[in-house]
Amino acid sequence: MSLYARFSADLDSILDALVAEGTIPADANRKGVAVEPPRDPSHGDLATNAAMVLAKQAKTNPRALAEAIAPKLEALDGVSKVEIAGPGFINVRLGETVWQDELTAILSEGAAYGRSTRGEGETVNVEYVSANPTGPMHMGHCRGAVVGDALARLLEWAGYGVVKEYYVNDAGSQVDTLARSAHLRYREALGEDIGEIPEGLYPGDYLVPVGKLLADEFGDKWVGKPESEWLQLFKTKTVAAMMDLIRADLALLGIHHDAFASEADLQASGQVDKALDELRAKDLVYEGVLEAPKGETPDDWEPVELTLFKSTEFGDDQDRPMKKSDGSWTYFGADAAYHRSKARGWASGTAADHLVNIWGADHAGTVKRVQSAVKALTDGAVDLDVKLVQMVRLFRAGEPIKMSKRAGNFVTLADVVREVGKDVVRFMMLTRKADAPLDFDFAKVVEASKDNPVFYVQYAHARISSVMRKAEGLGMATAGGDLSLLDGEELALVAHAAQFPRVVEQAANAHEPHRIAFYLYDLAAAFHALWNRGNDHAEKRFILEDDPATTTARLDLARAIGQVLRNGLDIMGVEAAEEMR
Repeated sequence: MSLYARFSADLDSILDALVAEGTIPADANRKGVAVEPPRDPSHGDLATNAAMVLAKQAKTNPRALAEAIAPKLEALDGVSKVEIAGPGFINVRLGETVWQDELTAILSEGAAYGRSTRGEGETVNVEYVSANPTGPMHMGHCRGAVVGDALARLLEWAGYGVVKEYYVNDAGSQVDTLARSAHLRYREALGEDIGEIPEGLYPGDYLVPVGKLLADEFGDKWVGKPESEWLQLFKTKTVAAMMDLIRADLALLGIHHDAFASEADLQASGQVDKALDELRAKDLVYEGVLEAPKGETPDDWEPVELTLFKSTEFGDDQDRPMKKSDGSWTYFGADAAYHRSKARGWASGTAADHLVNIWGADHAGTVKRVQSAVKALTDGAVDLDVKLVQMVRLFRAGEPIKMSKRAGNFVTLADVVREVGKDVVRFMMLTRKADAPLDFDFAKVVEASKDNPVFYVQYAHARISSVMRKAEGLGMATAGGDLSLLDGEELALVAHAAQFPRVVEQAANAHEPHRIAFYLYDLAAAFHALWNRGNDHAEKRFILEDDPATTTARLDLARAIGQVLRNGLDIMGVEAAEEMR
């Protein structure tokens, strides 16, 4: 149990005692009560808003209730002082032994420090990337891939069972186009001069090796044959080749999914029909006509009877079609069925209690309708959270890089990883909240400066590794020090490290892995500041050859900070640097 969780439990016991005394009503809602570090560290080590939250329910004023809580807090082991601030906030100062014990806990728990059992017994299906299988991964896919993978790792740290799933959109017209494009490259591989790639087909050279593979397998069997004879075969073969390429690209980022769900298989297996039948049985589907588009009605619009889902009953602004007028499924119809299948573990074999989707921001308009469908199809038992990811703008030394996938001119994920490295790419994708635009400058992301968060955090860990190597080279003890020798500034760094389990839990609750990157930057900054004391005051350095006792205590501190940095980087899928090259 983390330090903050322990004090939250202690506060809860205090509130129970006040209920027994009649100070607080037994049915008082404690949901908003929190124990957290104060915004201004000078105010103390912990702060609680308990009196502010509960005063009205206790029919008293916040300060009076705070005065009832404060003495009980002050009686807790490890508490040195309690102060009431303003209208009723309570600030708590902890004794040095609390931080010494927390440092010991970090060192003893090691790679498990920050893990929790909060999600124990619950499973989350995290669907991410899910790019159309029409080409290699490019930087437009990269951010969602990293955010999704880091979130999956974060949820595992919080104790959840996690299924990492990829939805293969292999049932749409884009796959027909892919097959036709591959057939063109197949003919090229057999010696035909195909000239300019016709408008509407995929022009990228990535289909050249696919064409060669098809030529090697089939010879000229499908040359000059009607499209109806080879289209399905070429779709199957080319999608398989593209998915192999996509998996290889994702592997460069250290990303591996547990399940791949095919849209074509979903429809062929009758999963979409089953979803529709369930909605009909619940009287949530009907045959009807959509309202005309708002604003100026297009000349070619005409009312058509469609199969509609009553999404307005779940807060959507209009009912949504599940089938088109020709009887084929709409994208929403298939998507609703897919989410039903995720909840039941159709592709993964593991049913889910929670669903999380990582989508591009251009899908914002479909979020509410899909959430409505999930609620209807699971009777509200399974929730769906959608994290929208904004685009990444690419620069090289400040100059924007223009891309066009349609023209076959785009920056591939593989090229970026090979140029700057997996860890740089993963870290940078988490340096902004997912729904905020992110700039990726090839020059800046490898810059050795405080302004580059990747470097700054890695440099902190490399410094710790370096000082440990130096101490070992001098034959000095690097563990088991007397922690009472640490001064106030050093214990303040421990207090910063002690926030890690709380940050992990909050980030997991919010489904926001970028919070880990933010925290690591702040922890690295605090470590660098402590390190830099030794530049002006030799006695503040981590290694004092004439004072081995203090040295060992400081090396214990350094090892603990290094451990927290490694644990945070592990959540992000980034390896900690032992030295900077």
